[in-house]
Amino acid sequence: MAVGKNKRLSKGGKKGGQKRKQIDCMQRKEWYDVIAPTTFQQRQCCKTLVNKTQGVKLSADSLKGRVFEVSLGTLNDDETQSFRKIKLKVEEVQGRNCLTNFYAMSLTTDKLRSLIRKWCTLVESSVDVKTSDGYTLRVFAIGFTKRASNHVRKNCYAQTSQITLLRRKMKEIIIRTVSKNTLQSNIKKFQLELIGKDIERAATRIYPLRDVCVRKVKVVKTPRFDVSKLLEIHGQIPKSKEEVGIPVAAPED
Repeated sequence: MAVGKNKRLSKGGKKGGQKRKQIDCMQRKEWYDVIAPTTFQQRQCCKTLVNKTQGVKLSADSLKGRVFEVSLGTLNDDETQSFRKIKLKVEEVQGRNCLTNFYAMSLTTDKLRSLIRKWCTLVESSVDVKTSDGYTLRVFAIGFTKRASNHVRKNCYAQTSQITLLRRKMKEIIIRTVSKNTLQSNIKKFQLELIGKDIERAATRIYPLRDVCVRKVKVVKTPRFDVSKLLEIHGQIPKSKEEVGIPVAAPED
């Protein structure tokens, strides 16, 4: 027997001691709807959990700043666009709705890997550009050289001077297009691949390109937050689809 062991203590702890009361952690939480801007078709993209307001600690403060990653195919009800990922950031909470704004966009890994092939040159360019409504975006464009109709060689490698000209042309088109439009207008252009088509058309004089697209977009800097502008982006906020339930009569004994 170990020295100092109290034989009168039971295995469960002190005699007559009260067991810790088990509390369901979900009782302290509540659900909120995440609302996407009117640029997308599916406004209610997902739901999120947060602790209920307790004293000074507000649930709205915990929600603001959260970033959600959603597939563009889910947001637009189109499976052909599922290779793009959209990030939405919560900027305002109204009732049980979290109003979000565009935060970033990127291609999925499998889509990016499927574009890469042998015997060609990868041309990539990035530029920081300010939109007409004050958002600074960092835009990454990517393209691949392709064989011309009268090409004889197996490969289609571009020279260093040609790559430099192609990158310069990419930057010019991105700056010209993005700077003239608002953030929401640019999101539509990124979805429709309009910038990639313009680059592909302009690059034909230097070296023919294929699969030109905007690979990634990040919001680097935002203007001063204005609730009225955010509400303009969202328009009419959809009602929650959450089922309230039907009252049921108590069973008779």
